Amino acid sequence: KQATPLSTEPPAKKDESFLGRLGGTLVRKKKAREGRPVSAFLSGSATVHEENAERTMLDPTSRDNPKFKELQRVLIDWINNELEEERIIVKDLEEDLYDGQVLQKLFEKLSGRKLNVAEVTQSEIGQKQKLQTVLEAVNEMLRPQGWSVEWGVDSIHSKSLVAIVYLLVALAMHFQAPIRLPEHVSVQVVVVRKREGMLQTSHVSKELTTTTEMMIGRFERDAFDTLLDHAPDKLNVVKTSLITFVNKHLNKLNLEVTELESQFADGVYLVLLMGLLEDYFVPLYNFYLTPESFEQKVHNVAFAFELMQDGGIKKPKARPEDVVNLNLKSTLRVLYNLFTNYKNSE
Repeated sequence: KQATPLSTEPPAKKDESFLGRLGGTLVRKKKAREGRPVSAFLSGSATVHEENAERTMLDPTSRDNPKFKELQRVLIDWINNELEEERIIVKDLEEDLYDGQVLQKLFEKLSGRKLNVAEVTQSEIGQKQKLQTVLEAVNEMLRPQGWSVEWGVDSIHSKSLVAIVYLLVALAMHFQAPIRLPEHVSVQVVVVRKREGMLQTSHVSKELTTTTEMMIGRFERDAFDTLLDHAPDKLNVVKTSLITFVNKHLNKLNLEVTELESQFADGVYLVLLMGLLEDYFVPLYNFYLTPESFEQKVHNVAFAFELMQDGGIKKPKARPEDVVNLNLKSTLRVLYNLFTNYKNSE
């Protein structure tokens, strides 16, 4: 689902007026910043004054990394979908998130909590106070789950793209956003330190995303994970057993599965399979027999999950979106769950 831009016209002035903010459409003018040299980065407020103090900047080559650009695009689309009702449109993560306004609205929407902050803050002090409140709430939520906090008020407010992306990825994973984050996205950052009055630079690699499976089931592992991690040679055996199992039942409707990952992705076979396993007819008005959109497919898979719970099966660890997004391990886990519960049923 793509957010429909509510305004394609750039604002007349660089700074938004108070009334413009209240109008809701949040658009900021993108500043030229490509390929900034270290000297430019260290100018003004970002200068390294104290001995042993350090600053970081994104290496210009990483800024053009296609996977990093794709990660930003996925995150921007996600934010715009979440905040569509707020009439907020994000076009650039650095320019649109640094003052805390969008981060506040995003956190409130995802968490269902209202933060006690001023609605509109034009001053730097006000913006940092808002960021402080938002980040304290975020960190309080994420820390107990073992997240290492790779962001702070100063890094976000100084428009550190790496810090902003780290924060958004953490929020997306924690709230199980219905998006597919690109895997193994890493960037190079330049670290600038002051030693004995001299500036020293070094490069450090930062991993922003890992594998989809690790990001989906970050804190949950089960016997199925262990099987696939330590006995990948058994994966084909598992797949064959599952295909035999589902076809034994789907054949009653003259249906046949040859490929697990894609043929269950729209949820139709899952719904029909549950009806066959539990021996009832599923009314066609309850699901989409020929789903066309992502949302319709998610509806079908979510409905199949409800039927599973009605049948006394524990709610699947996988999310409907994961199955629709062709995540093989998630699909196998759902089917394996059915197999263990119904393998002896006729």
